[in-house]
Amino acid sequence: MTPRKKYYENTSKNLIKQFQKRRIEAYYCENKELAKDKILELLKDGSTVSWGGSMTLQEIDLFDSLKNGNYNLLDRSTAKNNEEAAEIYHQALSADYYLMSSNAITLDGKLVNIDGNGNRLAALIYGPDNVIVVAGMNKVVLDEESALKRVRNEASPINTVRLNKNTPCSITGKCSDCLSDDCICCQTVITRMSRVPNRIKVILIGEELGY
Repeated sequence: MTPRKKYYENTSKNLIKQFQKRRIEAYYCENKELAKDKILELLKDGSTVSWGGSMTLQEIDLFDSLKNGNYNLLDRSTAKNNEEAAEIYHQALSADYYLMSSNAITLDGKLVNIDGNGNRLAALIYGPDNVIVVAGMNKVVLDEESALKRVRNEASPINTVRLNKNTPCSITGKCSDCLSDDCICCQTVITRMSRVPNRIKVILIGEELGY
């Protein structure tokens, strides 16, 4: 085991304890293959499943497994137009399982997320019976201040490039606290506790995944 892998494993043990205090169920998987297996283990056959935009979910190669499984998928990529996409967004709030990543995670077990449309954060906060958050250990930071800096100056600038957004950070690589029409930082949510015990489940992965 490499020093980085051992560090991730050691850090995850403490982090899982912090999540438990916050009524969040948490697991650690050494690699993305094991993480995918864990997700599929948590999902019940015949359940309704949806997800938010996430490079992490793409990188663990989850979607083909979902499409080949016995699930009712609410997949916005199948929408023929904006109206259909909006309907899927709304239906996702009643899903049995909602899958997403987190922009940052603090060492004391808080999830920190910044979003544009807000559909991902809406589902995290309320609606789906279960929310499964999948995140590489590269997203773990010291505290809320570090988390916000990470999202604004690392995750968001990269995502604006990925999504072809015309924002200052897509050029400069740092947050300008902009009010651009293309801004993807419209809502900020810090999740410090799950009101419903274990509704939120976090799968930590001992790899660098997502932005």
